[in-house]
Amino acid sequence: MKKITILLAEDHMIVREGFRKMLELEKDLQVVGEAQNGRQAVALAKKLCPNVVLMDIAMPKLNGLEATRQVLKAVPATKVVILSAHSDDAYVKNATDSGAVGFLLKQTSAHVVCEAIRQVQKGSPFFSPAVTKRLHRPDGKSLDRDGGSQSRNVRLSSREMEVLQLIAEGKANKETAAELGISIKTVEKHREKVMSKLNIHDTSGLTRYAISAGIIESSVQLTII
Repeated sequence: MKKITILLAEDHMIVREGFRKMLELEKDLQVVGEAQNGRQAVALAKKLCPNVVLMDIAMPKLNGLEATRQVLKAVPATKVVILSAHSDDAYVKNATDSGAVGFLLKQTSAHVVCEAIRQVQKGSPFFSPAVTKRLHRPDGKSLDRDGGSQSRNVRLSSREMEVLQLIAEGKANKETAAELGISIKTVEKHREKVMSKLNIHDTSGLTRYAISAGIIESSVQLTII
């Protein structure tokens, strides 16, 4: 029997180990790699070409949403299932916009996780029951965690998403430039574009947006009020 190969992308070791041990009990599933941040997930996906990636939505260095886009661009045949502790509208919308074909709450049972992997490998999308109803809204908008509306038309480039995450994590322009291997001037230009596109013009607002969209966890940035 040919096994479904899986890459686990989760920054918390104890959670990652729990998923691996759970999946190892299934005869048709095989964990072929583990990543502790988004950049590592992309690199391993390119190297291993797994059938399915279980991708945490909020990870350091590169969040799960942007990592999903980059994985699918490099390995189109791979299916991505997003893992999240939240079922907020914005989280689900951003996950599907990124190309994920599945969305699971981390509280989901082992049986459902395994079934999700099998279903997406067959070509069928799979979402936790609690989030299924959030996929389509008649008003064409999604609600963020604060109850506000978020336009579906806002699209940030891959680089803009990376810059947004680092800003929200509290990185200065110099640190962001070093992390991404670009000039401080280029970082400033990307920052201006992000603020313009989102119509948010301060760091605290960008941080709140990043949290509401699942780009970072609320615990990452504690100094912004």
